[in-house]
Amino acid sequence: MPARTVALVTLGCTRNEVDSEELAGRLEAEGWTLVDDAEAADVAVVNTCGFVESAKKDSVDALLEASQLKDDASARTQAVVAVGCLAERYGNQLAESLPEADAVLGFDSYADMSAHLDSILHGGRPASHVPRDRRTLLPLTPASRQDAAGDQLVAVPGHANAPDLPAGVAPASGPRVLRRRLDGRPWAPLKIASGCDRRCAFCAIPAFRGAFLSRRPADVLAEARWLGEQGVREIFLVSENSTSYGKDLGDLRLLETMLPELAAVEGVDRVRVSYLQPAEMRPSLLEAMASTPGVVPYFDLSFQHAAGPLLRRMRRFGGTESFLTLLEQVRAAAPLAGVRSNVIVGFPGETEDDVDELEEFLTEARLDVVGVFGYSDEDGTEAESYDGKLPSDVVADRVNRLTDLVEQLTAQRAEERVGERVEVLVELVEDGEAEGRAAHQGPDVDGVVRLPAGGLQVGDLVPAVVTGSEGVDLLAELAR
Repeated sequence: MPARTVALVTLGCTRNEVDSEELAGRLEAEGWTLVDDAEAADVAVVNTCGFVESAKKDSVDALLEASQLKDDASARTQAVVAVGCLAERYGNQLAESLPEADAVLGFDSYADMSAHLDSILHGGRPASHVPRDRRTLLPLTPASRQDAAGDQLVAVPGHANAPDLPAGVAPASGPRVLRRRLDGRPWAPLKIASGCDRRCAFCAIPAFRGAFLSRRPADVLAEARWLGEQGVREIFLVSENSTSYGKDLGDLRLLETMLPELAAVEGVDRVRVSYLQPAEMRPSLLEAMASTPGVVPYFDLSFQHAAGPLLRRMRRFGGTESFLTLLEQVRAAAPLAGVRSNVIVGFPGETEDDVDELEEFLTEARLDVVGVFGYSDEDGTEAESYDGKLPSDVVADRVNRLTDLVEQLTAQRAEERVGERVEVLVELVEDGEAEGRAAHQGPDVDGVVRLPAGGLQVGDLVPAVVTGSEGVDLLAELAR
């Protein structure tokens, strides 16, 4: 049989990247040849994002772009398949509005993806996914969820383990990890949990990602060891809510006990934790993140706003005073810690006083990076039915106002780091300049450190001294 080729096109967050690499591992185990470009593949599988309107548009555009290759005589592409969050969330509705896609498949199809793609290449058209609230697929009580997931009664992307692998796929002496790396970066995301039990009024993620489910520590550690063998020097722990890790395994402090084990994995120099809920931060987790050798002091805290009454309307906790107290505790434990967050402006009922309070909080908080998002209705969320909706031009004005402020504040925060000694993980070397990240900088969105290449290579971890800043980016020289 001629080689069957497949390309995976990934949009959205790092959690989606893990899911794509799991799909890649499944398909390679079934004899598919993985290629980088859709035009060189028999099938292009587009792993979509369904989080906010702009991400949905990007996903549809990617599907349309891939579909055009089917009419290109110079391309090999015969079929385009939509998977991921947009496919899971909208399923047959997406299929009806986008006939250019040969299939729209949900998470439940991942284990049989090879068979689905084979069928498509032979003229079949699998039934389009029918969306459902995935929170209903696992027991309401967290302690009862592991048995259902262990019996594989519900598909959880990124949680596949050894029983899913055909015999002989991985060496008997090594971890049987169902994953295939799709890039050569010196860092990699590692999923520790999926889903979310929180009910934020603006967020649709729990409905299509499901209830919160932790991966077992043995599986997380096995995958970490495998990543270390693949040349990964920084592991980026991802989930929808890392502060809840372990609650369904009977130990809410499980992350604290697992961090030293992850940091001790051979080949891995840095472990980074992401997606922390401020209301769930506990002193033991803060201390573990700030003091465990190999775990970088990096706090990705999802504040969303600072005005207490508006946060309650969002179905969230906290406010200016408690958030600033938390930041004081973080900096007392790790003075050079990196802190990033996201905020939403224009939420229904937001007043000018609320915006003023948010501005005052951000000014005092001294965050390294802040993402500013304008509120928009999301299908099926509680806030979709709220009164007090603000005109789109008011929301846009507030986004611009907060964005301007944040750009000034984060640039000032970067300037404060001039003179600091940092360790830089080199990710790019080009035209005599190296680019990488310090411990306080997360991947992709938190700025970079630039320094003279001087013989550096991708994957090097080098000491440097910050000499200047440009926006959130830092300029540095190798430490002597």
